[in-house]
Amino acid sequence: MKRFAVIGVGGYIAPRHLKAIKDTGNIVVAALDKNDSVGIIDSYFPEADFFTEFERFDRHLELLRRGGADKIDYVTICSPNYLHDKPAK
Repeated sequence: MKRFAVIGVGGYIAPRHLKAIKDTGNIVVAALDKNDSVGIIDSYFPEADFFTEFERFDRHLELLRRGGADKIDYVTICSPNYLHDKPAK
């Protein structure tokens, strides 16, 4: 089982990614979107931590990484293409 973080979970493409992650037996442990009323993450992964600020999301992932066992295996970017470069750096 792989552990995912998702950026842009409120976008129109995110449900496809969330469904694929769930259907393959993996989990989303953290999600980020600027809008806090998206609700889509709750229908797939209600236990996932949700953030509206990139800095808090980034700090959370860093804390998970430092913990060792709870690290993130993949980060999925579901924001519009022109916004991919910022979190990818």
